[in-house]
Amino acid sequence: MPSRVPDFHRPPAVERVFGRVLIFLVRIGLVGGHFYVLEVRGRKTGKTVSLPVDPLDIDGKRYLVCPRGESNWVRNARSVGEVMLARALHRRRYAVRELPPGSRPPILKAYLDRYAGEVQRFFPVPKGSPPEAFTELASHYPVFELEPLEEAGAPSATAPD
Repeated sequence: MPSRVPDFHRPPAVERVFGRVLIFLVRIGLVGGHFYVLEVRGRKTGKTVSLPVDPLDIDGKRYLVCPRGESNWVRNARSVGEVMLARALHRRRYAVRELPPGSRPPILKAYLDRYAGEVQRFFPVPKGSPPEAFTELASHYPVFELEPLEEAGAPSATAPD
């Protein structure tokens, strides 16, 4: 039985500073790999919030998982209904569709298996656990499926994969 999962893991100050540096490096293309910058409009202020994320591509679909739980970006994405992923001067808008908890376990497993070095500390089950191990945990980890949006009247700005 997994231990209780907090509703939100607030990053310490050092991680917030590192995140800002990482955002800058990803935006200018010095850091690539699996990192993207997530941009989402604030539901209260309307200001754009940016943070580094690890999108997950499975069977031709792209997902965002929040290993920290009910974060501000999650609440903003729910409210606004769309996000932007940016990397190396490329940006792409996506509509977001939150998956119900019953659909999350295989995505959570794939996410943890792929990014365990960065996110294992947020999960009370180890990398390599079966999807069933995530069933009780699924409601604590928001998962969004991303659907690309085309800009009306403008060429598509695609982010390289």
